Amino acid sequence: MSVSSRFETSQATPTLEGAGVHLHRAFGFQDPSELDPFLLFDDFRGDHPDKFEKGFPWHPHRGIETITYVLNGTVDHEDSLGNTGALSAGDVQWMTAGSGIMHQEMPHGNAQGQMHGFQLWANLPSSLKMTAPRYQDVKNKEIPEVIDDDGTRVKVVVGEFWGKRGPVDGIAADPQYLDVFVPAGVKKTFKLSHHRRAFAYVFEGSAAFADASAPMGVLLEKEVGGEEVNIRDLSGNRTLVKFGASEEVTVQAGDTGVRFLLISGQPLKEPVAWHGPIVMNTREELMQAVKELRNGTFIKPAH
Repeated sequence: MSVSSRFETSQATPTLEGAGVHLHRAFGFQDPSELDPFLLFDDFRGDHPDKFEKGFPWHPHRGIETITYVLNGTVDHEDSLGNTGALSAGDVQWMTAGSGIMHQEMPHGNAQGQMHGFQLWANLPSSLKMTAPRYQDVKNKEIPEVIDDDGTRVKVVVGEFWGKRGPVDGIAADPQYLDVFVPAGVKKTFKLSHHRRAFAYVFEGSAAFADASAPMGVLLEKEVGGEEVNIRDLSGNRTLVKFGASEEVTVQAGDTGVRFLLISGQPLKEPVAWHGPIVMNTREELMQAVKELRNGTFIKPAH
């Protein structure tokens, strides 16, 4: 049985962040309940180092977790816990900001000057907002990949899929984070849980996304003659596809195949007070965090 739902598609929008990094934002700094528990998703890529190498100098975070996934180039990382490292192609970094962390992320191009990566922010529940900060780097070779008979390839970054479990765990949002490639012309159905919020982000090629009850089209937020209709949508590069309460999604790959991230998580359903890199539950907690930033008590001593 499939629970029919609306699918919505939108394009990531050009955004300038950090010290002048040109990126595309799929969502963020709008309605935090829309893709709860996820708050923000950025796609940073480019062929011109002058548009990304100024990076993201030292800045704070509190109340969230970040998952950074690098496809090309490297990202040098340093934080107030004393961690340093470099993410290379295929590597993942998971950071729990918790009670507060300061860090910087500095991207660099590969030999051809190319850089590509993603960053996802996941909210922390109120019970873990002030947990001790944590950090983990996962190398590409540690991330399992499963390959189906039809050529479909899935890298399991976080969560479990087709009998494989990703190496990143302990994330409060209990996400599933998959890097999926479906070959040209192949139709593939993926299971979803209608208890979780899910989205896909297309970053190579194109595909039509549909729930199992309407495999020839995507049910969009559109009306014709006052009635909702199924229309076929070939969602291409930098397209966000938001799923409603569906138990399955069918992907029909386009002429060159499609590569996309398929991400889902358990909604927190909690109030959100958000200012820049700090996400709390109340305005009072937010003001306290800003006060601590100003008086130098933002970083808590290790327990």
